[in-house]
Amino acid sequence: MVTGQGGCEVVASLRVRQILLEVLAMDQPDPPGLDGDTVWRRLCASVTKSIPVSGAGVALVTPIGHGGTLASTDGPAEIMENLQQTLGEGPCLTAFHDRRPVLEHDLSRAAGRWPGFAPAAADSGIAAVFAFPLQIGAVRLGVLDLYRDTPGPLDSLQLAEALDYAIAATTMLLDLQRENSVGGLHAQLSDAVDSHREIHQATGIVSVQASVSMDEALLLMRTRAYAEELPLLELAQEVVAGRMIFHSEGGHHE
Repeated sequence: MVTGQGGCEVVASLRVRQILLEVLAMDQPDPPGLDGDTVWRRLCASVTKSIPVSGAGVALVTPIGHGGTLASTDGPAEIMENLQQTLGEGPCLTAFHDRRPVLEHDLSRAAGRWPGFAPAAADSGIAAVFAFPLQIGAVRLGVLDLYRDTPGPLDSLQLAEALDYAIAATTMLLDLQRENSVGGLHAQLSDAVDSHREIHQATGIVSVQASVSMDEALLLMRTRAYAEELPLLELAQEVVAGRMIFHSEGGHHE
């Protein structure tokens, strides 16, 4: 058993312990194609070796949306996370809010569920997505996203393995925050959360510029980011830097 913040405990099976030992072995060389030595990159690389999926991502999520990507394995996985943050929809957010895995084995059939995300993800070579919430009790932290470049479900053994990886990721998040006993956010999580703060700051700026509510301002930003094929974070940075301005009629100029 691993104890997290607030006395929360995660029951660690033998397989979960094996995953944690592998991911936390800091003397391992970085997996090919992954720059930087972080446990989140290791986790994403490890899950793609253990389960027949094409890529993976780990994201922090809050009740108001995608809170930033901790790591992703490749271009499509990064696009998958950026799309969900930009559009405010997708398997990751559905899994988080519903508190249960989302297993979409054929994304071409999911346009009714995620009208923006599904076709855009499919255009990026993503054919199936499996999202697993990182949670313990009432505490919700984020989501582990897996994708395939061909349609097809996870079988029962693969699903069990993915759930063990989700428990391992939850354990890591809880333990990181427990180590940071002085308060605040652990350094390994700060970059992702800083991006969320930058988006929130930009939303406030657009709300004033366009004379709309915060929700409407975020919708304006998401619409513009999607139209220009920009990650929401990049657009937010342009707004904060004063290089993009939204007007009260809903327009903008750069």
